[in-house]
Amino acid sequence: MVGELEPDRSQMRISDADRHSVSEILREAAGEGRLDMDELDERLAATYAARTYADLVPITQDLPAARPTQAPLPQPAAGLASRYESSVAVMSGASRKGVWEVGPSYSAFCVMGGVDVDLREAVFASPQVEITANTLMGGIDIIVNAQTRVIVEGAGVMGTFEQARDKVEPQLTADSPVVRVRGVALMGAVTVVRKG
Repeated sequence: MVGELEPDRSQMRISDADRHSVSEILREAAGEGRLDMDELDERLAATYAARTYADLVPITQDLPAARPTQAPLPQPAAGLASRYESSVAVMSGASRKGVWEVGPSYSAFCVMGGVDVDLREAVFASPQVEITANTLMGGIDIIVNAQTRVIVEGAGVMGTFEQARDKVEPQLTADSPVVRVRGVALMGAVTVVRKG
C-alpha cells in the first residue's frame, strides 16, 4: 500500500530458532574462553527470556560472532540448506540434524556434555569432510548413512575414539562422500556409527 510505513524490524518477535542460534554463539564463546560459566548462565537465561530482536542485541554485542541480533534476513528458498561449521557443548548438549550443509571441515567440541552430528540428511559441499572432534569428559556421536565412507583417526585417552558396529550395511560407490574424523577423547567418547 502506498505510503505505508515499514515496521521497525528490531521490534519483531523472535522464534525459537533465533534463540537457539544465539545460545550456540554463547556456547562457542564459552568454549573459546570469552565467557566464564556464570556469564554463560546469565546470558542463556536472558536469551530464552528475550521476545524481540532488540532484546538480543546486548546479549551478543561484545562477541565476535554476534549475528542473529540483526533484523531477520529473508529465508532461503525451499530446499536450500543452511551451512554450519561447528557444534559446541559446555555442560550442555548440542545437536545438528536434518537437512543442513556441511563444508570441507567441521568441528565438534564438548566439555562435560554431549554433541550429536547427524550427517544422514546433510548436503555435502565437497567430496571429503574432515571433522575435528574433541571432548573432555563428554560424548560426541557422529552418524552417517549407508552411502558414506568413514575414516576414523582420533585417539582416546582414558576414553574411546571409535567407529561403532554398523547398524545398516554399507552401500559405497565411487561417488560416496568421505568423512574423516580426527581428534581426542579425554575421559570421554567419540563414536561414529552408520545408521539407516
